[in-house]
Amino acid sequence: MDGLAAQYVLFLAEMATLVLAAIGLVAGLAALSRRKAKDTGHIKVTDINRQLEAAGDRIQAAQLPRKAHRTLQKQRKAERKARLKRTETEACSYLLDFKGDIRASAFTALREEISAILQVAKPGDTVLLRLESGGGMVNRYGLAAAQLLRLRDAQLPLTVMVDTVAASGGYLMAAVADRIVASPFALVGSIGVIAQIPNFHRWLQARNIDWEQFTAGQYKRTVSLFGENTEAGRAKLREELEEIHALFQAFVQGRRRAQLDMAQVATGEAWLGSKALELGLVDELATSDEIIRGACQRGRVLHVGFQRKLSLPERLRVSAQSAWDGVWQPPYPLG
Repeated sequence: MDGLAAQYVLFLAEMATLVLAAIGLVAGLAALSRRKAKDTGHIKVTDINRQLEAAGDRIQAAQLPRKAHRTLQKQRKAERKARLKRTETEACSYLLDFKGDIRASAFTALREEISAILQVAKPGDTVLLRLESGGGMVNRYGLAAAQLLRLRDAQLPLTVMVDTVAASGGYLMAAVADRIVASPFALVGSIGVIAQIPNFHRWLQARNIDWEQFTAGQYKRTVSLFGENTEAGRAKLREELEEIHALFQAFVQGRRRAQLDMAQVATGEAWLGSKALELGLVDELATSDEIIRGACQRGRVLHVGFQRKLSLPERLRVSAQSAWDGVWQPPYPLG
């Protein structure tokens, strides 16, 4: 018995050590999260004109003899000083990036960037947005589109540039723009709505596992992950999807200057840029590089980005959320 008692005490000590270690880890992560939370992020501004000139200078340094390159550097330095004096009164183009996931997570940064631009923008300034998104949750992308509407309300012309994809929720955002530019092989459109969830009811039933769900309100839950879905519930979900689709179409039609045939473009299909131009979904075919370089030739272009270092718990949460989103598509995404 003494041996068993000793082993039992040792087992309890080991378990207590593990529990204390787990508590310490959780407390440490919480403290780290609180400490990092003080870092609310900051706006980073990059002079695109200078960035392009620096790239060209490096090539010319390899091409020209050293003496000729030094002479060119002095000439460029004088040109930059003159340009800086000139650009104090000239209009400026602000460049933004939005790379969307299913939850439009880049919305947080977009909001901060737009708020910063609205603080300093002058009449004649413009905004360029490089947009890449295949769509996602309707409420999140609707909120991102509403942020872009702040630019239009402030009379700041907005050009959206699509190099690869602006589909579904991504196109909902693009439709806000005064001008949409797409590369010839970018995917554009997908004005439609989809909802899909797995259902484990038969799997649970085969294992004699009951799933009970209690709601108040006839349509509090129309379809379920684990319960048995009914035709009435499915019909209600389809009705809700049709309502969202109608709002999606009205939003696009009300903000695109081109007269769209909604019966033709709101089928949920996505088209290559060249076909999207024919349909009126975009206004011009070009890459974002061409548009940005042209803006640099006309005046100053500043890239505005909001940066915040995520804490360890936040990084873990984002990774877990991304993995889950890859398995389960939340209800009512635009797609």
